[in-house]
Amino acid sequence: MSLSYAIASRVKDYFMMMKFTLTFLVVFSCVVAYLLVPGVEFDLIKVLLLFTGGILVSGSANTINQILEKDTDKLMARTAVRPLPAGRLSVSEASVVALVTGAAGLAILGFGFNWLSAGVSLFSLVLYGFVYTPWKKWNSLAVLVGAIPGALPPLIGWAAGANNLSEGGWTLFAIQFLWQFPHFWAIAWVAHTDYTRAGFRLMPSEKGPGKMIALQSAMYALLLIPAGVAPYLLGITGRFSAIVAILIGGFYLYRAIMLYRKCDVPSARKLMFGSYIYLAVILLGLLFDKVKL
Repeated sequence: MSLSYAIASRVKDYFMMMKFTLTFLVVFSCVVAYLLVPGVEFDLIKVLLLFTGGILVSGSANTINQILEKDTDKLMARTAVRPLPAGRLSVSEASVVALVTGAAGLAILGFGFNWLSAGVSLFSLVLYGFVYTPWKKWNSLAVLVGAIPGALPPLIGWAAGANNLSEGGWTLFAIQFLWQFPHFWAIAWVAHTDYTRAGFRLMPSEKGPGKMIALQSAMYALLLIPAGVAPYLLGITGRFSAIVAILIGGFYLYRAIMLYRKCDVPSARKLMFGSYIYLAVILLGLLFDKVKL
């Protein structure tokens, strides 16, 4: 094995451990929120700094998650190939990665923007890594707990641009907070067998996938429609963004309703992929229609 191949393989494992692909969309919401702050103009250096800081902090939280769930990941088909359960990385090496990436990300946010955004990022990292992760084996409230750090990236982005936690940031937080419930329950539905084998309690019903969970998913999707219109009502974005929010919210709601009607894995998978479409479209719609001062 050549040195270059070994290095490339190790870097690939680091990226897998940090869940780089999944993190990308979430951190994108941080950048969008930053650019939506009144008076903030596009600056490539600032955007790259914020994106890098967000990726590093989120990657640190994901690494902590995988360290604590190393043995559990061995029990699930989709996670058994991860670097830690597969034995390609040691816990000590992963711990160094988590410490270095977390510290670097917080430093970038603190020195590059402000310490409010760094503080909220630290809170998100601790809540996800050390509260949500073990909670998943206690009861289904873990989904509620996990939705908080999952929704904090827009608030972090807003704090980075405005140096406050005003209603604009909380509105964007609310959108991503509500979005996560149908998204996560759809994933839990598809991976129910794996999650049950690992001892995770992520469904709001002890009976597992069924009408009640699909109904709750639809209720959260419905709430997303007025939440998506809120930035327009606050004067952050224009009328176009409100139309986009209603249309893409209707699409997300339709996917949730179809899950309620059919209660099967294919419908849950469609809702899961629909959630990614929703988040990408709503964020781009808001950014495109920012009100210029």
